[in-house]
Amino acid sequence: MFTKFQLAKKYLHYYLTASNGKGHGIHSPFVFDFVKNVLNDNTSYPAYQPIEQKRKALLNNSAVIDVEDFGAGSSVIKTNKRIVSAIAASSLKPKKYAQLLYRMIQYYKPDTVVELGTSFGITTAYLASANTASKVFTCEGSGAIASIAKQNFETLQLNNVQLTEGDFAKTLSPLLSDLKEINFAFVDGNHRKAPTLEYCNRLLSYSNTATILVFDDIHWSSEMEEAWEAIKQHPAVTLTIDLFFISIVFLNPDINHKQHFTIRF
Repeated sequence: MFTKFQLAKKYLHYYLTASNGKGHGIHSPFVFDFVKNVLNDNTSYPAYQPIEQKRKALLNNSAVIDVEDFGAGSSVIKTNKRIVSAIAASSLKPKKYAQLLYRMIQYYKPDTVVELGTSFGITTAYLASANTASKVFTCEGSGAIASIAKQNFETLQLNNVQLTEGDFAKTLSPLLSDLKEINFAFVDGNHRKAPTLEYCNRLLSYSNTATILVFDDIHWSSEMEEAWEAIKQHPAVTLTIDLFFISIVFLNPDINHKQHFTIRF
């Protein structure tokens, strides 16, 4: 992974070279619509507050739990005692991006949503509350973390979430096979090139022309950037939007040539 200094340099370059995020100079009607109605929607939706209260509680939770570490797809599971607040501080997606995912679900209304990397369920809660008619299928490797996520779903009264525990390498294929088709996916799991591309290819094989894929931290390391470049070149991918900390893939066949945008957010 990049050092904090390297990441800061990359972010500065992104900030200075990206489109300004207001829609000016964006000639794609599809992307202009996304920027205007989703990216720049500053509405404070009622669902935001209770979810952010859960985030705050997690960041102040001093309980110690045993977290399973599957390693690089290893069958040997190691456990580490970790403090809930420390996990929350490092793994929860900032509200700026979690709320963007909420707005995407609300706007595009996908029926079937898949999330790889539940953590404590904060982002999951945004995905699920944005469209209660949808079904969110989320995957978490650690049983102890998944247990806390389930408690959060229960207290937030989110009945459209199904959580699958276990190593993605073993749980993803059966899940996708049962679903047969996905409309939206958020990939926040193993931040390495090979697993990221494997997840992408599996998700694409269950996608349709309206499916949206969102990848977390594609600038986290050089190999994640390599993975992102490979994803952009996939024949099924027609449009990508790089927001630095998350990146979005569209498969819209109405876009007759590949378009890649970097937009300030």
